[in-house]
Amino acid sequence: MEIKVGCCGFPGGMKNYFQEFSLAEVQKTFYSLPKIGTAERWRSQAGENFEFTLKAWQLITHPPSSPTYRKAGIEVKDKEKYGFFKATDEVLSAWEKTREIAEALRASVVVFQCPPSFTQTQENLSNLKNFFGSIERGNLTFAIELRAPWDRELLANLCEEFELVHCVDPLREDPVTAKLAYFRLHGSYHNGRINYKHRYTDEELRGVLEKVLSFEVAYVLFNNIYMGEDAKRFMELLRGDI
Repeated sequence: MEIKVGCCGFPGGMKNYFQEFSLAEVQKTFYSLPKIGTAERWRSQAGENFEFTLKAWQLITHPPSSPTYRKAGIEVKDKEKYGFFKATDEVLSAWEKTREIAEALRASVVVFQCPPSFTQTQENLSNLKNFFGSIERGNLTFAIELRAPWDRELLANLCEEFELVHCVDPLREDPVTAKLAYFRLHGSYHNGRINYKHRYTDEELRGVLEKVLSFEVAYVLFNNIYMGEDAKRFMELLRGDI
């Protein structure tokens, strides 16, 4: 099996990060897309053996009412045409622009992170099927992270039909997909809210390791405040140093 470890971002700065890790999930692409030249520069600076994954632009997954639009300084007209994988020119254009950045980075995985408001409804299910059934993916692997409860059997069938990887926090739930895992560790949870300030204990990291051992390939991406430190400790665990 193969276990790939990295962070959702570049703690310590890109230059140092590229020397310490061989994998990163780009977060910037969720808020607003960088220029193609910027992505190509990152690819060049990282080195040939470095692997990028990235989050899809929020215009695909999130409605304009999301606070992440305000954080990114994005204002759109015809607000009903954005987010929730809607079959609109606006959403499809956002995907094409995301795909261009993925190609510039030579990324392996695109993560579609959905908001908690993206619940299991017939409309949302139809949007998902239309979206993933119509877009071009090339050699990209698609991972979907749902933050609302969905029926696991329905989700498993959806992932099988459209070749999706079910992205989860391994300390909260098991994915419905097998062979390839894409894990994102956000911190601890309390009353449904994420505490990104959580620092993982050695016991928790061993619990993550137990989860990944059942997959042929596992991506383990840390997304908490201490992600750089925790990711390094997890790599030490893999080497048997802790």
